[in-house]
Amino acid sequence: MSRIGKKPIAVPPGVTVEVDDANVVTVKGPKGTLHEKIHNGIEVKVDGAEVHVTRPNDEKEFRSLHGLSRTLIHNMVVGVTEGYEKKLEIIGVGYRAEMKGKDLLLHLGYSHDILMPAPEGITFEVPGDSNGLKISVKGANKQQVGQIAAVVRGKRPPEPYHGKGVRYAGEYVRQKSGKAGK
Repeated sequence: MSRIGKKPIAVPPGVTVEVDDANVVTVKGPKGTLHEKIHNGIEVKVDGAEVHVTRPNDEKEFRSLHGLSRTLIHNMVVGVTEGYEKKLEIIGVGYRAEMKGKDLLLHLGYSHDILMPAPEGITFEVPGDSNGLKISVKGANKQQVGQIAAVVRGKRPPEPYHGKGVRYAGEYVRQKSGKAGK
């Protein structure tokens, strides 16, 4: 039995969880509404303030989907109550970020600036005290927050010689030595 899959999911007050006939789980809370299609073989039951995820048998497919389904639902509950956040740091002379309305404007040493529109459900923040060197990506959907943060990082990934670029907060970038002199 899956250790993760058999744990019940606690539903905090102010959050509603609904499962329809097509096995689509809808979670509504203060930070928004999320939907996730769960595999038809996995059964999701809402019992008051708890959600239980069960599998029909011990076949390999259902064993692998059991814990995954429970974790996806749990991430949705956490997302609509607390939300998720990824922090990024910008390192390099002249590199910076700024807000342009709801969108993120990146100055990363290219001949042009990069404007990243904020997708629905995602908010960008550039703290004023960071001089444009820190970016915060926030949202209710964990997968979407991580994906958008990876796209921002991919605009100028950290390079191994000087460490310049966009990196996750606390990310270690291994430095290479430069040319060896004679």
